[in-house]
Amino acid sequence: MEKLADTSLASYLEALGSKSPYPGGGGTAALAGALGASLGQMVGSLTVGKKKYAAVEEKMQAAVAKASALSKKLLGLVDRDAEVFAPLAKAYSLPKETKEERAYKDKVMEKCLRNAAAVPYEILKTLADVVPLISFFAENGSALALSDAGCGAALTAGAAKSAYLNVAINAKLMQDREYAYHLSTTSQRLCMAITEKCDDIYLKIAACYL
Repeated sequence: MEKLADTSLASYLEALGSKSPYPGGGGTAALAGALGASLGQMVGSLTVGKKKYAAVEEKMQAAVAKASALSKKLLGLVDRDAEVFAPLAKAYSLPKETKEERAYKDKVMEKCLRNAAAVPYEILKTLADVVPLISFFAENGSALALSDAGCGAALTAGAAKSAYLNVAINAKLMQDREYAYHLSTTSQRLCMAITEKCDDIYLKIAACYL
């Protein structure tokens, strides 16, 4: 499976729009999150070294470095999402004619579903770390790049919503309903917290241009 870093954007979009099972919503959520983190990082990069923002120079440099690391992590999760979905796609095709075959398929499916849900959940947790950085960039970064912080917030919110749906769809099919319920509700709360904060950042920035 070709890594995202080795493909062009055009190739990724072509594959995304095709009938291929991957890339899909989970990986694209990670990509949107990486874009959001990088937009925040850009605001910080445009701020570092400016005399006007000397008071936050040290914190700004640290935030830029952290945003860069989170963007790279999210980019890696694009590929990871495709890697864990491939076995799940194959598991759907396992035979289920006999009792033994059904039992084996159920076992394989449960494992694959857990793996497939774990990646978008990890995306959500990573996005939760992106949010305070975007907030910091919005409040302390160069005023000339304020709209970019807002764009970063919007992308991060969209990424969180997309990641949650990819947790939920896999959790819904799990036989271990207790585990599925915990995973789904935890992810939903995390998604709501991320989107609420991102929406607040976005609206405050949008109000500056009215």
